[in-house]
Amino acid sequence: QLQLVESGGGLVQPGGSLRLSCAPSEFTWDPYDIGWFRQAPGKEREGISCIIPSTGNTYYAPSVKGRFTISRDNANNTVLLQMDSLEPGDTAIYYCAVHKHRGRCSLHPIDYFRWGQGTQVTVSS
Repeated sequence: QLQLVESGGGLVQPGGSLRLSCAPSEFTWDPYDIGWFRQAPGKEREGISCIIPSTGNTYYAPSVKGRFTISRDNANNTVLLQMDSLEPGDTAIYYCAVHKHRGRCSLHPIDYFRWGQGTQVTVSS
């Protein structure tokens, strides 16, 4: 069963940038509708962005709008999350997942499945 694999996390100073990648665990050309989420210690999982590749529509949570950019690398069927102007409050494990319904984009974790294992992002000086 296809799963997602996140990569690109790490330690970065405040104001820095990281680019996360979300790729399928096995080859597929299917352009899944993907959401990015994050979970900090002791907090609930938070939806931060999603994309519908068939339309190019994207959506961002207010907490990251203007700083994060979601996009799709069509050649590799990979979804990217460019994170700029990072803040200590962005520290969390970042996950991607597939929306259960085609052509949909939401920031509610319950709408998604096939979660990846996550990648740690730490913003600290």
